[in-house]
Amino acid sequence: MSGQKPSLRSGGRFQVDVVTEGSSTAEALAPSAPAYTEESKPPEESKTRSRSVGFMDPGALGSAMDIGLPPDVSHEPDTARSDSVSLHSTGTGHTHISDSHSNTYYMRTFGHNTIDAVPNIDFYRQTAAPFGEKLSRPSLSELHDELDKEPFEDDLANREELTAGEEAAAALAAKEAKGGTVKFGWVKGVLIRCMLNIWGVMLFIRMSWIVGQAGIGLTIAIILMATLVTTITGLSTSAIATNGFVRGGGAYYLISRSLGPEFGGSIGLIFAFANAVAVAMYVVGFAETVVEMLNDVDALMTDELNDIRIVGTLTVILLLGISVAGMEWEAKAQIVLLVILLGAIANYFIGTFMPTESKEPKGFFGYNTAILLENLGPDFREDETFFSVFAIFFPAATGILAGANISGDLTDPQSAIPKGTLLAIVITGITYVAVAISTGACIVRDATGDHNDTVSDTVNCTDAACTLGYDFSICKEGGCQYGLMNDFQVMSLVSTFGPLISAGIFSATLSSALASLVSAPKVFQALCKDNIYPGLGVFAKGYGKNNEPLRGYVLTFFIGLAFILIAELNIIAPIISNFFLASYALINFSVFHASLANSPGWRPSFKYYNMWVSLAGAILCCVVMFVINWWAALVTLLIVLALYIYVSYKKPDVNWGSSTQALIYNQALTHCMNLTGVEDHVKNFRPQCLVLVGYPNSRPALVQLVHSFTKNVGLMVCAHVRTATRRPNFKELSQDHARCQRWLNKKRIKAFYTPVFSDSLRHGAQFLMQAVGLGRLKPNTLVMGYKNNWSEGDMRDLEIYIHTLHDAFDLQYGVVILRLQDGLDISHIQGQDELLSSNEKPPAGSKEVVVSVTKDSDSDSSPSKTTSNQSSPLILKETKIPLSLTDQRLLETSQQFKKKQGKGTIDVWWLFDDGGLTLLIPFLLTNRSKWGDCRIRVFIGGKINRIDHDRRAMATLLSRFRIDFSDIHVLGDINTKPKKHNKLTFKELIEPYRLKEDDMEQEAAERLKAQEPWRITDNELELYKAKTNRQIRLNELLKEHSSMAKLIVMSMPLARKGTVSSALYMCWLETLSKDLPPLLLVRGNHQSVLTFYS
Repeated sequence: MSGQKPSLRSGGRFQVDVVTEGSSTAEALAPSAPAYTEESKPPEESKTRSRSVGFMDPGALGSAMDIGLPPDVSHEPDTARSDSVSLHSTGTGHTHISDSHSNTYYMRTFGHNTIDAVPNIDFYRQTAAPFGEKLSRPSLSELHDELDKEPFEDDLANREELTAGEEAAAALAAKEAKGGTVKFGWVKGVLIRCMLNIWGVMLFIRMSWIVGQAGIGLTIAIILMATLVTTITGLSTSAIATNGFVRGGGAYYLISRSLGPEFGGSIGLIFAFANAVAVAMYVVGFAETVVEMLNDVDALMTDELNDIRIVGTLTVILLLGISVAGMEWEAKAQIVLLVILLGAIANYFIGTFMPTESKEPKGFFGYNTAILLENLGPDFREDETFFSVFAIFFPAATGILAGANISGDLTDPQSAIPKGTLLAIVITGITYVAVAISTGACIVRDATGDHNDTVSDTVNCTDAACTLGYDFSICKEGGCQYGLMNDFQVMSLVSTFGPLISAGIFSATLSSALASLVSAPKVFQALCKDNIYPGLGVFAKGYGKNNEPLRGYVLTFFIGLAFILIAELNIIAPIISNFFLASYALINFSVFHASLANSPGWRPSFKYYNMWVSLAGAILCCVVMFVINWWAALVTLLIVLALYIYVSYKKPDVNWGSSTQALIYNQALTHCMNLTGVEDHVKNFRPQCLVLVGYPNSRPALVQLVHSFTKNVGLMVCAHVRTATRRPNFKELSQDHARCQRWLNKKRIKAFYTPVFSDSLRHGAQFLMQAVGLGRLKPNTLVMGYKNNWSEGDMRDLEIYIHTLHDAFDLQYGVVILRLQDGLDISHIQGQDELLSSNEKPPAGSKEVVVSVTKDSDSDSSPSKTTSNQSSPLILKETKIPLSLTDQRLLETSQQFKKKQGKGTIDVWWLFDDGGLTLLIPFLLTNRSKWGDCRIRVFIGGKINRIDHDRRAMATLLSRFRIDFSDIHVLGDINTKPKKHNKLTFKELIEPYRLKEDDMEQEAAERLKAQEPWRITDNELELYKAKTNRQIRLNELLKEHSSMAKLIVMSMPLARKGTVSSALYMCWLETLSKDLPPLLLVRGNHQSVLTFYS
């Protein structure tokens, strides 16, 4: 307990001397009056935070393991009953517990008496803990905030460690709570399923034909190529499966959690559909074999096609019954089918060593070197090629995801999926190679089946069969029914017991059908639970102890039944193969993408993968798709693309921490770093605006207008200076931030919301202007709302407002001020329910009005200033209150920049050259569709006798800037004296703010000026008389020329810092901008933002 702070109270402390390890005499000294530690506060203090812990509780003592002692600690049972305990370290290195005046504190588990939590796996779970209680570690606020803050409600964060008996009880309780869920290990759940799915009918009825066409050498190459694809996919699947806990959903879950909902949602739907149709494929394969057997004994019920439909329907109903009965029954059925399949394979291999004379005319002679050499090379017939034969074989290698598809039913998916999948690929690959070699070494390509076709002409007979006494040369003309090329049932001929091969075919088809019938609903259920596609949620419901997707089973049954009844699978079969391959390609790509993104969260425990190998696997899968069937590959890609676009457009509200997010972050970071090494260039200048707006929805007109000239062009940051008397906690801050950013996203405003706490608007703006931004992505223009009610509020607020402008110029910012005659702030009238999160919204149908209670009366003038009463909107139950005419007009005005402006003009009063920002902003506005019908009119100052010259010079400059304009007005009468009544109005405006130093003593005048620096001196008025008259005159000209403009953009007058008082400067701005259409006062930082050089 060294390093503890002094106790908050003056009572006794728990003091501990350090025990030197290994010392034969060192012992722990007994503490005096042990009452509490800093973590375990006395009862008065702990009431609000945690319960008081009694250190003398003997029941807290457990075994040596409970205490956390080393394994070599010896523990006497009587010690637990003693009043005190001390630990002695002996020279032998053994620690003994002995009775002395000590405290049972030493016997407690570390962390038992503190709110702070020790590391615990339950804190990292996304589901409930064993007893149904979701544990969460204490927040930083609960540990760090003052004691008079919100109490820590959950008592102590750490529990005593469970004994072995308690752990067993917890496990039993968890199992009972889940209703005895059946889970499978890696053998039963993954290995058997994958082997059964990979060993399909291809093994028994097509493998021999492939060897006949391609020869032993190329057949092995085909098998190895297919195995290479599946092995790489298996490695990738293992990497994803071991990168965190895997839930149900198989391929869909792996892809969606890696690449995001767009890829996962598109592949999940087609993968589930492919599995459903695969049920029909396998069942039809089974039905065809049964009907052939019935046909052999002349026992057809109707005709072959209808018999296939009848047998197929009965079979799929039987399989549905097994599936619905539960995963345990389905697993038992799979084991029975595996035994039959293994028996059939063994039956074949034993038969290869037992040739008989009766089988020789049909081409089976047993292992023979001549046959092996003859069958080593290819003999493609009937327009077959290497790739066409490969396309026929490859579906036999699929099925490697059969185990992953029931990931939710596995005891330990992270361990089971890699072991089971990869071992199944190895075993089945070896089996296929062994069958290829054995058939090629035992059976000739062609045989007549006639005992009389013995060798008569040794000169013309050169085949391997000739050396064995048979002449099958007549088969070159065609018509033979036996041999590798002609007899699909040749493995039945070779085997010791033919009917067992038929049983193997039945087993292979039924096991694959059963695996697909289980996989499809499981994947589909996981997809529906994520609510990626609206309307499919009905299939997310599970039943029983295993959460079985019964509705999904029924849907899969009907899809399978429909294709069984169609019985035309020659067209759909290649598409299904391509669907599976598309899944494999995306799994491989997921691993490459996650590795490329280099996210710290990508750390699979399975290490035998490589990002480039995975990329090669993804490319291989795509190549194989086109090799199998090019049009089916195109159809698959189009379907995936269509679903991807749909999900991207719908933007499901999910966040799975996908590698897509990680890669976007990486790219953004890389580009930001690259930009920092590049100097700014005038051609690449873009207005990057820091908008002091407060809550974004309180001044929508300001947000909409700035967004119009920054969208897809420059950075926009909606800044919010919060001056609340009580600083909210982190939770409130994060909720506020999320609401505001969500509002911006909902309105499709490309901007960031950034709040900051400060004692004033000025200091907050200083923080923002200096700190906001990242490298070159940093604001260069400050945008504010005009302080409409400046004359009604505290003049100290005006001083802060004007000094904020000065600070912006000091930091080389451009400044833009928007003035609407009705004002900008609508927070006092507008319902802010749009800022509420979904769970905070009032129930539908209830008549609730959402208002914001605002204490700050000059919120328009201090666009980001928020008091504590303004921090969050209130929901009041009341009847609808009619708005005043002023508020109605204000609401209408606030939405004016949201709609299309129609035909009109943007009048640019470019009186002073600020680098071109005053001209650039209107140009950017006219590039938007909302402002596209507006034309730019440019107003400049000039001499009466040089008006034409000045107009031509400006026209030349604008044309070189490539800025379209409709007209140029040269104002030669700016310096004309303003009208007398306007001068009188200005005099009345400044009267309350004059210092009038001539009417008081100099000392009193200086003291008042120091206390109220905004006061206007007589000397100041006289010094800036000409500038004052210019502002009055400009307002007259603005009313004369631009009263009908959609927007006025005007050079903002500057006031010299420290010379012009805040009140005089504000009076200039007020006089210049009053009674006009929407007005933007703009002043750049006098660095060029326009150039006519290429």
